[in-house]
Amino acid sequence: MPGTILIVDDVATNRIVLKAKLTGARYNTLQAASAAEALALATTERPRLILLDITLPDMTGEAVIKRLRNDPQTRRIPIIAMTQRDIPQLRVALLAAGANDVLVKPFDELVLLARLRSLIRAHAGDEDSALREQTCRALGFAEAANEFAPPARIAMIAPDPAEGMRWKAALAPRLEASRILLTSYEQPCGGDPARRPPDLFVIGADLVHRGDGLRLMSELRSHPETRHAAILIACMPEASETQASALDLGADDLLPSDISTPLAAQETALRIGAQLRRKQLSDQLRLSVDEGLRLALVDPLTGLHNRRYVNAHLARMSERARSTGRGYAVMLLDLDRFKSVNDTYGHGAGDEVLTNIARHLRRSLRDVALIGRIGGEEFLVALPDSSLDESYRIAERLRRDIEETTITLPDGSKMQATISIGLAFGGTRRDDPQHLIDEADAALLCAKGSGRNQVSLASHTNAA
Repeated sequence: MPGTILIVDDVATNRIVLKAKLTGARYNTLQAASAAEALALATTERPRLILLDITLPDMTGEAVIKRLRNDPQTRRIPIIAMTQRDIPQLRVALLAAGANDVLVKPFDELVLLARLRSLIRAHAGDEDSALREQTCRALGFAEAANEFAPPARIAMIAPDPAEGMRWKAALAPRLEASRILLTSYEQPCGGDPARRPPDLFVIGADLVHRGDGLRLMSELRSHPETRHAAILIACMPEASETQASALDLGADDLLPSDISTPLAAQETALRIGAQLRRKQLSDQLRLSVDEGLRLALVDPLTGLHNRRYVNAHLARMSERARSTGRGYAVMLLDLDRFKSVNDTYGHGAGDEVLTNIARHLRRSLRDVALIGRIGGEEFLVALPDSSLDESYRIAERLRRDIEETTITLPDGSKMQATISIGLAFGGTRRDDPQHLIDEADAALLCAKGSGRNQVSLASHTNAA
């Protein structure tokens, strides 16, 4: 399932209608009819997202949002505030309180589902970053955050220069700590290649041609220099297909099309500020941790995490699984008859096979997967927030793809390799993660003993 969503509305009919829509999109749902019930469920169940109607009998929506944002257990959960009318002043107040978005009933289902996917995807990335930070701190490799941050660079790409000037004039007084640049579709980062790329882009959905802004966003996401930048798309409120496409293609947020009006500028400044804060935290984590991880926690041959990092990260993953109730999978992958590769082709060929397998694992698995080399020819993969069926499908796909891959050796000759995989699933018990590793190891021995080149499930997992 994509995740659990908490629906908060004091009208039962509204909750039922929303539940039907979300169930059809394969979401689990929780329901609350009051602020007190919502706050309790948010703390105990830790949903992936909260849909919050702001007219509750016991507390205002704004107050509920502030309570959620002030609680360390719930402050990261995305919140969409639901209102009966589109009142600009109310939108600004709710965003200032900490809402990620404000949607007006009745919803455009296309935009609603796109917004859910976008926020849940971003939340998963933030959770994974926090998990990696905890792992690095536990190992002593995370440095203290740098208090100094240079002024943010904001690039604005409007449909025409006059509109860009209006955007800048309206936003500059509200973003005094940032530098606003008016750039173009042809040179979105500005004309000086020596300057650091913008931290955030504001792009009109339709520039010279319809959809130009979305094409530009996709291009920016594909370049290493700008792939981590925040991107906000300004589009017409009635352009639901454009809004949904923008979110699904990677926009971090949507903006009003007429940014230059006072309330729209205030809303835009709030959204820009939230995205800049999120990006700054993400950048600090990468800068403070990457080098330490590379030197101390990465296998020098394959570039994968080594056993030391794997054990520490699995401990964090296990803690999160127990608190959320969402299990994870552990796979042990072992190259079949690897000794014969070294004996027949030499150790240089063996190294090439190992690095080839490592590249394949990185390409084939999602970013939140933990991938490590824990022995000579043995790899570990852990999949957080997974299911047994999904994990087994992934393991089978990896086994099959590696079997079908031709590896070119240093002397130009070619060979094929196969792997055996032991798979265990769990993590929500009060067990040390080593138990799952042991179960996966026993399953791996079973796969080896049954003829190799196959996936074997742990007996405990099988029984479950």
